[in-house]
Amino acid sequence: MTVATTKGTLIVEGHELTITNPGKPLWPEMGITKADYITKLTELSPYLLRYCHNRHLTTIRFPNGYHQKSFYQKNAPNPVPAFVKLAPLDGIDYVNLDSLPTLLWLGNLASLEFHPSFHRIGETLPAEWLIDIDPTLEEEPRIMEAAHIIGEVLDSLRIQSIAKTSGATGVQIYIPIQMGYTFEQLRKVGFFIASYVVKRYPNLFTIERFKKNRGDKIYIDYLQHWYGKTLSAPYTPRARKDASVSTPLLWKEVELRPEPRDFNLLNIVDRLSKVGDLIQTVPLQNLDAILTRLE
Repeated sequence: MTVATTKGTLIVEGHELTITNPGKPLWPEMGITKADYITKLTELSPYLLRYCHNRHLTTIRFPNGYHQKSFYQKNAPNPVPAFVKLAPLDGIDYVNLDSLPTLLWLGNLASLEFHPSFHRIGETLPAEWLIDIDPTLEEEPRIMEAAHIIGEVLDSLRIQSIAKTSGATGVQIYIPIQMGYTFEQLRKVGFFIASYVVKRYPNLFTIERFKKNRGDKIYIDYLQHWYGKTLSAPYTPRARKDASVSTPLLWKEVELRPEPRDFNLLNIVDRLSKVGDLIQTVPLQNLDAILTRLE
């Protein structure tokens, strides 16, 4: 990058990118500027692109840093560079985040969060299955305990899974699946699991949709996983004070009850160099047995 006060230039895979205001603080408390962010996105790209390419992408942009005003962006922002591929759906020109130049272009626009569709471009079936565990309280020390319980229930059903921090306050249980299951089928299994743990741990879990009625219980959001909805991608940064990153965990790490903020832009690359992409260690799951029992 050619550093200047208000502008820098990158040549990425043969494409010239202009980086505006490279010194702008995006996470002031962490000392992360836009130039730093672009560097971190480059290092994260092999992992983040794996879960965003060939999807309909929604970003959340924070032009003046995570602590300032933000907005969701579904339509590709104009002007669109020639190297950016679009993925039209229902009248919206989504971005297909399939390359490093596209990722850095979005990074320059202060896209601090990346939320891909649950289905691939041109398809209607889910590409994976996620159960979202969402605390009602902003500070929830039981969130990893909750994730571990659901992981054990899945394991008892012979379904392998990975817990990943949302990067915010929650945890998502990520289940790679064989192709062919419908959103309706996965919701049926999700409801079964959620109902079971609510009955067994009534003081910990709820499936109450209205937050005002949840008290201090942890919400099992089996409904979020649906066509047209999104969740934070694995390895997306999040617009939080600690520059946290949505990070897959080993189950033995979940037992140690880490804080989601423990995994952030300053340490995620070192972690990935040691443990790699944990999601890739889980084979595609066959859910026929549990679906047969439920039907």
